[in-house]
Amino acid sequence: MDDKHLIEIARKAKENAYSPYSKFKVGAALLTKNGKVYTGCNIENSSFGLSICAERVAIFKAISEGEKDFEKIVIVADTTESIRPCGACRQVMSEFGDFEIVMVSKKNEIAKSSVRKLLPFNFNGSFLEIQH
Repeated sequence: MDDKHLIEIARKAKENAYSPYSKFKVGAALLTKNGKVYTGCNIENSSFGLSICAERVAIFKAISEGEKDFEKIVIVADTTESIRPCGACRQVMSEFGDFEIVMVSKKNEIAKSSVRKLLPFNFNGSFLEIQH
């Protein structure tokens, strides 16, 4: 699936965002290696720490459906520069490998990167192994 189609899917997902406090809507479209697409939008809560980003919604939906192999994620927002995933989203993405990240602005400016480039020193499961 090409980026243009995924961008449109992410823009449609953005319209479902629940952002009554910030008014900042974000949409995401996650493409799995199996060709399935999972969408996400940001969901705020009056207790701000309980809010969740669009990227994690899409990833968690995919995981809950048994998908763990991702090809790319497209993130869109009405920003002047292409949107960037927050640190929490970068860490969650890194749990599932190094895949492409396509970040899009309201003017359709596109920046591309990868999980590893955006979070080169991630925390991972190797730190959880018991040392003898």
